[in-house]
Amino acid sequence: MSTSQDDAAEPLQYDDGFGPEIGVGPHPRPWPEDPRYDPGLLAHGDRRNVVDEYRYWTREAIVADLDTRRHDFHVAVENWQHDFNIGSVVRTANAFLAKEVHIVGRRRWNRRGAMVTDRYQHVRHHLDVAALAAWAAAEDLPIIGIDNLPGAVPLETTELPRRCVLLFGQEGPGLTDEAWKHSAAVCSIAQFGSTRSINAGAAAAIAMHAWIQRHARVGTEQPRPE
Repeated sequence: MSTSQDDAAEPLQYDDGFGPEIGVGPHPRPWPEDPRYDPGLLAHGDRRNVVDEYRYWTREAIVADLDTRRHDFHVAVENWQHDFNIGSVVRTANAFLAKEVHIVGRRRWNRRGAMVTDRYQHVRHHLDVAALAAWAAAEDLPIIGIDNLPGAVPLETTELPRRCVLLFGQEGPGLTDEAWKHSAAVCSIAQFGSTRSINAGAAAAIAMHAWIQRHARVGTEQPRPE
């Protein structure tokens, strides 16, 4: 399982650029001896964009804990035009605890919209849709395309598989013909206004939440770090 290509070289950061109003300052002594805590964060404060339960934890400890609770769906995005929406998709995938995000096409993508959540989300690259499809077949994961073009079935009435890959196209053109060919099903999102499509990042959020509504434990206390 690979992570974002910039992770290995990225130094420890005490904040994510949100300012002093985010997070907490230096931890009062005596410091906790749990190895999940980072001495630098304990000393300087933790202004990262993480939930309170993860304050002062190392990034590796956070990722390891998330890995014990990730959901069974993957998210894939076609990236032929260097789509700026991909960052937003990664951020939402982190919020809904997707297993992995898959970038199909160009390896580089605009991280601005991810709001540094890619540090905690596994990201894998595939050269093209055929490569993604081969990987998904080996993992026994059906690909579910999301597109509003003719031939798609309503997302609202479709039973999404628990284990699957939700595949999204580019802003504007939507899924490529190759993506349609490799999809076990293609789902559309119901719209009632004058526009023919919605933002790709918004569509991804709707589809992921549809999976959450069907398969996640909603309305009960979720397990949190101890």
